[in-house]
Amino acid sequence: MKRDLATEEFFSSYGEDVLARALTIRGLLSKSLPDVIEQLDRPAKMVAYCYGQRYIDLVCTLVPSKKGLKLGFYKGNELSDPDKLLEGSGKISRYVEIHSKNDARSDALKALIQQAYEAYLDRTK
Repeated sequence: MKRDLATEEFFSSYGEDVLARALTIRGLLSKSLPDVIEQLDRPAKMVAYCYGQRYIDLVCTLVPSKKGLKLGFYKGNELSDPDKLLEGSGKISRYVEIHSKNDARSDALKALIQQAYEAYLDRTK
């Protein structure tokens, strides 16, 4: 994934700590999701990681706030979560609260990202 100054500026508007966490998770997503498209959605206040313009092509999102950063998973309600990282009670999506840059090193988080990618592949066969 190429460096995108607009996306970095978007994350930095939430503070240096959120920017640092976002860049770390962004790097993990870049390594975990081959050829993923990073799409800034300013009105929705999020960055989507997808393979097309339809919901079925969405894998995950990064949603910053003044308090922190969430990594949201499309169809997260269908993901196996033995480490109980996923939060939220929506009908479809779930998220993981990213508390520090070290969260990107978590094997459980990496497994969720891989599982979300595999679910995307299954949806689009």
